[in-house]
Amino acid sequence: QVQLVESGGGLVQAGGSLRLSCAASGRTFSRYAMGWFRQAPGKEREFVAGINWTGDSIYYADSVKGRLTITRDNAKNTVYLKMNSLQPEDTAVYYCAARYNCLVTGSQNYAYWGQGTQVTVSS
Repeated sequence: QVQLVESGGGLVQAGGSLRLSCAASGRTFSRYAMGWFRQAPGKEREFVAGINWTGDSIYYADSVKGRLTITRDNAKNTVYLKMNSLQPEDTAVYYCAARYNCLVTGSQNYAYWGQGTQVTVSS
């Protein structure tokens, strides 16, 4: 089993920045693709960014390209999401997720999930 714990969320003004962290424990962190998803009130959970286990394949949702950067540090068993130029539409609960091996964007393909961290962007 893999346990994931997100942190770094909070309240920020439009145009501000945050860095989310996801700490993994349990199974070996290497070989797991990691994804960030978000869910706003009244909306379905959506893919935000993902990174494969070697870090050489990265996907971003069109809505966040150029503003968000996903990285991972396998030595620290941690994946990060640096968020710049945040806008009110970015307000959501952000979830870290993991799946073994290949990176995909569908939430149904991720077996392990964190508890989520709230990001609120004020206008």
